[in-house]
Amino acid sequence: MKKMPLGGVGLGLMLVGGAAIAQSSVTLFGVVDAAISGFTNKSEDRYGRSATISQLVLRNSGYNTSRLGFRGTEDLGGGLAASFWLEAPITNDDGGGIATFSRRSTVSLSGGFGEVRLGRDHTPTYWTNSVFDPMGQVGVGANLLNSIGSTSPGRDFKASTNYPRASNSIGYFLPSSLGGWYGQLMYSFHENVKYDPGTVTPPGVNAAGTLNPGTVAATRAGRYVGGRFGYANGSLDVAAAYAEDTTGDNFYAGTTDTTKTANVGASYDFGVLKLFGELSHEQRVRDYAIRPIGGGTPDINLDGYLVGFTVTVGVGLIRGAYSEVRYDMHTAALPNPKSSKVALGYVHNLSKRTALYATVARISNKNGAALTINGGPAFLNNATYTPGVATGYDLGIRHAF
Repeated sequence: MKKMPLGGVGLGLMLVGGAAIAQSSVTLFGVVDAAISGFTNKSEDRYGRSATISQLVLRNSGYNTSRLGFRGTEDLGGGLAASFWLEAPITNDDGGGIATFSRRSTVSLSGGFGEVRLGRDHTPTYWTNSVFDPMGQVGVGANLLNSIGSTSPGRDFKASTNYPRASNSIGYFLPSSLGGWYGQLMYSFHENVKYDPGTVTPPGVNAAGTLNPGTVAATRAGRYVGGRFGYANGSLDVAAAYAEDTTGDNFYAGTTDTTKTANVGASYDFGVLKLFGELSHEQRVRDYAIRPIGGGTPDINLDGYLVGFTVTVGVGLIRGAYSEVRYDMHTAALPNPKSSKVALGYVHNLSKRTALYATVARISNKNGAALTINGGPAFLNNATYTPGVATGYDLGIRHAF
């Protein structure tokens, strides 16, 4: 990290414009991380014959996510402060990125009451998945609880657009003076146009090719509301989060799809050894204005857990984790899908800012589950072949500034 005085660095002043004049300082920070990564996915037919898909790449973000950011704070007096944070992703393997500040773009006001933050920011439920994962949800070792939060579990339920971040959000953070207690609340606006009555929406053709009196206007999809509360003191850190994320709706069908997420995690640092654990539950629900004959689309429940550790060895760090996810599809005729993952890694710190690392991971899918290694290709998945084992590795270097 580097602080840039007001009178000095033109780049910082250019990027934050006239606002930089009012800042006491602007901090430039970032991470550049590159890894050689290999992936192998094996699918099998009913006779035990396998089909393999493999890939070898040079990619970014194998240990820490590559990024470039600017942040600043102005002391307003009386305990008040105004702050901004602009953080952009970098794809340093191909020279791309920094097109948007999609990792975080917030402005906030803080004081003895806590902090009110506006803009695009991490969601409360994501933080539990990240903080209590020894792999930090990055690279081939990222836990499966991360995978289910960012993908569609089946049927026609859509993946969340608010994982791991939510745009157009208002966030509130408890002050840091509560003796170890901390918390976050977030509400994200869906920003959709509403029509009343719905028949005044512009005419159009739906996905089935049938003329509607109006297009299927999404009026609630994109809304996120959630919170996270925890306690951190000394070696112990424990937190729980809950959120409801509206992932889709259809005015004419009278349906609204919601992902309800609850998770709880904890870590304890014994010094050389640090232990991690998390429990997570997700429910994909379709609500009907008038429930159809037959009950409509059944819910999907996803339950998972993670256990992990880090061990300090001289200047190095050994990391390990096991995670598992079970799907409850509410289909009695078929066994429920299940995935498990084991990951192991080593980080060798050359300095406080530079590290070499190696990580390996293996996923085992059963009963139709098809979770893949983070960053790897999809399985061959059709009427003949069923997803099975996925493996991957990262060998890389990370430099932070």
